[in-house]
Amino acid sequence: MANSREMTAGPALPLIFNFTMPLLLGNLLQQTYSLVDAAIVGKFLGINALAAVGASSSVIFLILGFCNGCSCGFGIPVAQKFGARDYSMMRRYVAVSLRLSLGMSLAIALLTSIYCADILRIMQTPENIFDGAYAYLLVTFIGVPCTFLYNLLSSIIRALGDSKTPFWFLLFSTVLNIVLDLFCILVLKWGVLGAAIATVFSQGVSAFLCYLYMYRHFQILKGEAKERHFQFRLAKTLLSIGVPMGLQFSITAIGSIMLQSANNALGTACVAAFTSAMRIKMFFICPFESLGIAMATYCGQNYGAGKPKRIWEGIKVSGMMMLVYAFITFIILMFGAKTLALLFVDVAETEILQDTELFLHISSYFFPCLGMLCILRYTIQGAGYTNLAMLSGVSEMIARTLVSIYAVPAFGYLAVCFGDPTAWVAADLFLVPAFIYVYRRLKTLKSPVEEHEKVAQAGV
Repeated sequence: MANSREMTAGPALPLIFNFTMPLLLGNLLQQTYSLVDAAIVGKFLGINALAAVGASSSVIFLILGFCNGCSCGFGIPVAQKFGARDYSMMRRYVAVSLRLSLGMSLAIALLTSIYCADILRIMQTPENIFDGAYAYLLVTFIGVPCTFLYNLLSSIIRALGDSKTPFWFLLFSTVLNIVLDLFCILVLKWGVLGAAIATVFSQGVSAFLCYLYMYRHFQILKGEAKERHFQFRLAKTLLSIGVPMGLQFSITAIGSIMLQSANNALGTACVAAFTSAMRIKMFFICPFESLGIAMATYCGQNYGAGKPKRIWEGIKVSGMMMLVYAFITFIILMFGAKTLALLFVDVAETEILQDTELFLHISSYFFPCLGMLCILRYTIQGAGYTNLAMLSGVSEMIARTLVSIYAVPAFGYLAVCFGDPTAWVAADLFLVPAFIYVYRRLKTLKSPVEEHEKVAQAGV
């Protein structure tokens, strides 16, 4: 029987650490698949195929990031009501969020599929990799409902204090994904298209099984039939929290698209280097993201329980863990970046190997900035102040855009390497004073969820 877990009492360090570890393992699984996927494509299909997969990665982050952000946002009222022990309202939020996610994901899948080719042309995708990039991106867009549903179910389960169950389903999805990847690419000879189909199919199966498990094993989610009815006032609350979080991811991705478009214009070799470097970087920054997600749940539960002082305690503990990991990662990447790049390309591709190493070296210097960004942003989101978190995404977008427009034409690939670090610093310059503002309000104001509910009720 699966159990929910409150994080509103007890020492912050073991609570956050124990909650973070399954999240970290899950994120590492996702990135391991991403590494394996890119390695299979690069080794068996060639550099052009690897570039085709990477050429649309920022667009995928734009769309799937919005879905993931909305899913995390929908989980915040669940966490806050769970912390307040208002289980009836918690179940109502769960029911409404499932219906919202279905409608939103279908609409997103339809629109993005229609404009898929136009998006790639706007991004200056090289002609020699256009067809492969289009096939990969189109299948990914069609599979948006699978991704949205899985992320939402995982967010709901984490809101109840259980980060282990999503990990087991992600493990299943990853193993299935790798097996299908090899089958579709090596046996069926479907190329880049096969890699995308394998990903979407495995996520869909995992989401379906996760849904069945959640309602069969979490007793706290079982309630009366009337609690499963769609309620517009709750939908307004969920959208007012989830959409800004989704937009925050998307706004951040717009800057990434600008940066990738500038990099695409530098040629196939730079695209391949950028792809391999991003895969490695995403693997190593998983702990920062996992720690941030843990802080969102920790903050949401404690704010719902009326314990804002525990939030500051959590900030200090998570910051300490972040710095220790950032130092370890710096050492690994400074000495092992080129060796890791050999996972994707042959030793003869010296230019791509050097560019990949350069990207990773520069990024590793700024990992503490990224760690601070994740902790503060997710903490602010956990308290329900998602508009402020969205504005931090605007800071990132502006920074990446300026680098893309002015620095890349002047300094080439070197400027691309500084694109993300510049964005992280810009976001931190906004988030530090934003957190100070939010923390002061946490001590005096009621939960933003309750405020949203009152506004929604007044408008009915």
